[in-house]
Amino acid sequence: MIKRNLTRLFIVGIFLICLTLFVTKGSLFCNIFVPNEYTKERECQTLHVRKDIPRIYIVTPTHTRLTQKADLTRLSYTLRLVPNIRWIVVEDADQPSDIVKNLLANSELHYTHLFAKTRTESLKKAARRNHRGVNQRNEAISWIRRNAQHPGVVYFADDDNTYAIRVFEEMRYTKKISVWPVGLVAGIRYESPKVRNGKVVGWHTSFRRKISTDMAGFAVSLHMLEDHARAQFRATAASGYLEVDFIQQLGVTLSDLEPRADDCTKVLVWHTKTEKPSIKNEALILKWYNYTSDPNIEV
Repeated sequence: MIKRNLTRLFIVGIFLICLTLFVTKGSLFCNIFVPNEYTKERECQTLHVRKDIPRIYIVTPTHTRLTQKADLTRLSYTLRLVPNIRWIVVEDADQPSDIVKNLLANSELHYTHLFAKTRTESLKKAARRNHRGVNQRNEAISWIRRNAQHPGVVYFADDDNTYAIRVFEEMRYTKKISVWPVGLVAGIRYESPKVRNGKVVGWHTSFRRKISTDMAGFAVSLHMLEDHARAQFRATAASGYLEVDFIQQLGVTLSDLEPRADDCTKVLVWHTKTEKPSIKNEALILKWYNYTSDPNIEV
């Protein structure tokens, strides 16, 4: 009798362990792919999907470079700590790369993987004006207009910036356009809206313009993008005015901007840039030992 009961307990224990593993793995690594004309979108129901708070659609343009995986990995670990987000990563490419595809598949985040190659004419215009990521952000905006659900807010988060978790909660309840300071930008310690009596009245910046936000310094409500269906980033915008040109297309003025981060007195995002690594010593290894670093090892 005792032996029979022990056998039953063992079987029940094994069943409970298997059930736990199934539920855990299923919630983190589900495998549902929805194909469309330009991407394969992966839907994954995780703790990052909640219906009781507005969703943040985080748009990250990215391009192939030696530090791409490192930058995206760092950002993904930050985003793991933010509830109810959708990470939209857009590659500057003709097709999705394995390095980004695999990183997203292992990110445990709710994401969409898109790609849009920078068009030749846009590349020439953007190069003259120092604009980057124009076509990629517009691709994401098009996807958002077709697929996003209310309530929501859109934020353009470059992959080489540094973000405090609090900045995402500051933007979550944006009504039109919310703004806040950005550190280490415009050749000064920080760039920030000037706030008086809860209203934006100007900008602390090294540029002579009324609105002078960095890409990391503002978020747009979903309904603003839908109400202004033609608004997009334009490669023809004057140098340094890519963000301002986009905001002006949304029909807002200084008084419409919503100051966040304690009336714009706290820096919660920094315009850091990953240093371009040097691999010049690969030539020395080749000269001395007649081999180089294994190209099959993904960096």
